[in-house]
Amino acid sequence: MTSWVRRFVVIGSTLVMGAAFPCVVWAQPPYITQWGSFGSGNGQFNGSAAAAVDATGNVYVTDFSNNRIQKFDNNGTYLTQWGSPGSGNGQFDSPDGIAVDAAGNVYVVDHSHARIQKFDGNGTYLTQRGSYGYGNGLFELPTCIAVDAAGNVYVTDASTNRVQKFDGSGTFLTSWGSPAAAADSSAI
Repeated sequence: MTSWVRRFVVIGSTLVMGAAFPCVVWAQPPYITQWGSFGSGNGQFNGSAAAAVDATGNVYVTDFSNNRIQKFDNNGTYLTQWGSPGSGNGQFDSPDGIAVDAAGNVYVVDHSHARIQKFDGNGTYLTQRGSYGYGNGLFELPTCIAVDAAGNVYVTDASTNRVQKFDGSGTFLTSWGSPAAAADSSAI
């Protein structure tokens, strides 16, 4: 039987959602639970984009069109949220990828502002990195994010076709991918 499904990939503790693609479904996985509905209230979503799970099992979900992050326990009970539309610290324009490090810090891709914002597990703004551009540490269209066991942060950029790696404090370490524009940081 062939059907269309959404592809999910787990990188570390981050659930990354990919584009729909045709595949052969051999067996349906067992249904466990779900939560949320369309809307802007607590526990509702308008374009949930990604989810990440912390070490205690709390689930953080980017709510793309509501420009916020929602936090749930592992049973789906709403705990809190943060963010609002805007460009200030703790504000978003289309939050996309999300990851949680071993210390419980939450990294959020602020898609339309070409930056990564870092929060503690309760949503307190800590810092940010990045802005528009093609050079090291800059983003054109950041989408996904992951954190490894050593605390290094990896960010994909759909427009520049590369992955950038930062240490936990935000220092650029390296990148891979070979877009022509990304090779020349003056091409902004």
